[in-house]
Amino acid sequence: MDRGLPTTHTRQTIHTRQWAAWAFLTPVTLYLALFYAYPLYRNLDLSLRDYTVRSFVQGDAPFTGLHNYRTVFDDPAFAPALLHTVVFTAVCLAFQYAIGLALAVFFNQHFRLSATLRALFLVPWLLPLIVSASTWSWLLNSDSGLVNALLSTVGIDPVNWLTSPTWSLTSVIIANIWIGIPFNLVVLHSGLQSIPAGLYEAAALDGAGAWRRFWSITFPLLRPVSAITLLLGLVYTLKVFDIIWIMTKGGPAGASTTLATWSYQLGFGNLLPAFGPGAAVGNLLVVAALAFGLVYARVQRKQALS
Repeated sequence: MDRGLPTTHTRQTIHTRQWAAWAFLTPVTLYLALFYAYPLYRNLDLSLRDYTVRSFVQGDAPFTGLHNYRTVFDDPAFAPALLHTVVFTAVCLAFQYAIGLALAVFFNQHFRLSATLRALFLVPWLLPLIVSASTWSWLLNSDSGLVNALLSTVGIDPVNWLTSPTWSLTSVIIANIWIGIPFNLVVLHSGLQSIPAGLYEAAALDGAGAWRRFWSITFPLLRPVSAITLLLGLVYTLKVFDIIWIMTKGGPAGASTTLATWSYQLGFGNLLPAFGPGAAVGNLLVVAALAFGLVYARVQRKQALS
């Protein structure tokens, strides 16, 4: 018998394993198809047709191509919403990462009660967003909020955090930073655990101080973890809706409206919903997140080959 050819039993074993692999993949494939692929397809279809309430139910909306996208770009609200989205995302990412990294380095010292205190920092991340947003709405209330009460004790006039066009975007940024810090803390602290302690000991013997060890060892070796942390934070922050809607509803006068809240307002916030333009704005967010994901994948591939 030629030992180079697979036997019938071997072929049956291979087919059995292949069917078993497909059986394990089926639930995941169905989940991705139902809850990711189909909603994305429906959103794309919405953005390319002139949907009304009647046509949304009956499914006979006429095809309009890129008309909804042109409507969005020509809308006077688009530029402010885009600017607010960029500011909101950039400021939140910068502060969440910086504070999360500082706390991760602090808790990496393994002092007494460090694990307990680190667990307490997870509370904002574990709370439902509606609870967190409602809490910050109460804290920043103009009349009875705790923040204004504390400001009054040092002689500072009350601030209309949620009802002033000057401060509303700052208010939702503060709340979102508070919510996102625990995620950065957990991921960055896990990354710090993978850095060999011997590197710090060798650097200390060479006379390197704390700052020198951080910039020469911690920060460079933490770069891959930092990249994925910032990417995930970016994707999450781009689509933040709950916090802004509960605290300010995008107001006053659109001062805290982002693309995410504007998409909801177009599609569901009016008596005559604009399903097509609302879906178009949502697709712009999807494209932005996808673009940053592709950039990250390209950078990672170049680093792996270098």
